[in-house]
Amino acid sequence: MFEITRRNFLSKLSTGIGGAALASLMSEKSSAAAIGEKLIADHAPKAKRVIYLFMSGGPSHMDLFDYKPKLNELNGQQLPDEVRRGQRLTGMSGNQASLPLAGSQFKFAQHGKSGAWVSELLPHTAKVVDDLCFVKSLWTEAINHDPAMTFFQTGSQIAGRPSLGSWVTYGLGSTNENLPGFVVLVTKKPTDQPLASRLWGTGFMDSRYQGVRFSSGKDAVFYLSDPDGVCRSGRRALLDKLSALNKIEFQNELDPEIETRISQYEMAFRMQTSVPEVTDIGGEPQSVKELYGPDAQNPGTFAANCLLARRLAESGVRFIQLYHPGWDQHGNLPGAIRNQAKETDQGCAALITDLKQRGMLEDTLVVWGGEFGRTAYSQGTLTKTNYGRDHHPRCFTAWMAGGGVKPGMTYGSADDYGYNIVGADGQAIDPSKEKFTPGAVHVHDFHATILNQLGIDHTRLSHTFQGRRFRLTDVHGHVVKDLLA
Repeated sequence: MFEITRRNFLSKLSTGIGGAALASLMSEKSSAAAIGEKLIADHAPKAKRVIYLFMSGGPSHMDLFDYKPKLNELNGQQLPDEVRRGQRLTGMSGNQASLPLAGSQFKFAQHGKSGAWVSELLPHTAKVVDDLCFVKSLWTEAINHDPAMTFFQTGSQIAGRPSLGSWVTYGLGSTNENLPGFVVLVTKKPTDQPLASRLWGTGFMDSRYQGVRFSSGKDAVFYLSDPDGVCRSGRRALLDKLSALNKIEFQNELDPEIETRISQYEMAFRMQTSVPEVTDIGGEPQSVKELYGPDAQNPGTFAANCLLARRLAESGVRFIQLYHPGWDQHGNLPGAIRNQAKETDQGCAALITDLKQRGMLEDTLVVWGGEFGRTAYSQGTLTKTNYGRDHHPRCFTAWMAGGGVKPGMTYGSADDYGYNIVGADGQAIDPSKEKFTPGAVHVHDFHATILNQLGIDHTRLSHTFQGRRFRLTDVHGHVVKDLLA
């Protein structure tokens, strides 16, 4: 509000100054693309776009990618104090009388030339491991879902900051004026863990940079279609009149959101033709549909969203965020995670293969991961066939592919229990004591590396709000150069 009031003051003080302010705000030179050109001047981008596959709920790294044979051997024994090291637990398991170690019930094998370990739950992903860069030493400071997801999506545990996709579109803009620069796709499935729209919001930034959620229904974007009886020429005439009125209001108020409203009305008009075109997979070759599997024919499934993500990337969308909820397995983990893996495995692998076949993987950064991992011990009763796992922020796994990261690589390591990150000497380390610890990857480090691959210096991509200079990585964060090709 202070900025608007100051502009109003200047406009009242001098018509010339007010006119200059208006011209500056309306100028194409002040667009996000122009900002991006300044930000990438110090190094060339390796990636032009990002597809972020977010597994909401916290996938269990010990049951998917992090093979821990010793944990299997010690199944049923108590979590040693020297492993826990006094670390806090959630209220869901912190009061348990015992913390029995739970080895994975799933078989693991090494795959590809890289020899990456992958669980039997992910047979399709196992085929593309030589294109993936595994990060097995990721850690976060949040132990509960909402702050942990907010942290990964906005760089802060506290709601109100711009999302990662918003920062990217703010810095680089879009390469297709007929589609949003930031699109969100959520798997259509029942879940008791809702996703708040603020996870793809702009916080204190201009709302033009927020993510636009595409639904799986008849209309991918709600209220985009004209009602019966309204022709396209009539809609055009209405928008012209509305734009003229908004410009008058802007001259009086100098509120940037009025300018945003004008641009978003125009974007919606263009999207009336571009969105139906990009969401129609009818013209995709049968071989591509088969690559993504039978679920790809069912709009709103994860596989269908992966195929749509490739089409959006091909059409110039800068940041595509996919959410697949349901990974919060406090109990009945063996059965629940098997279903989650089945829903996502083929889509993930197909996306990597499809991008690679089209020559797009080299400049598309694909990211897979959740908000934290799961505990090595069982939450609740441990039996021969069943166990659950609580939230675990201290050490977990994500992977990246394309966009200039090293393929066929595994970075970082957890201890024999999958509980703590270990250093080069094999000893457990506590990265919370020092924000940058070699081998450990904090959320801010992860974000800094993603931005780096897009040609952005994370320390220079900033936005001033209420007198403070904000950035995605806040006051720390390092590019993990060992991940880069």
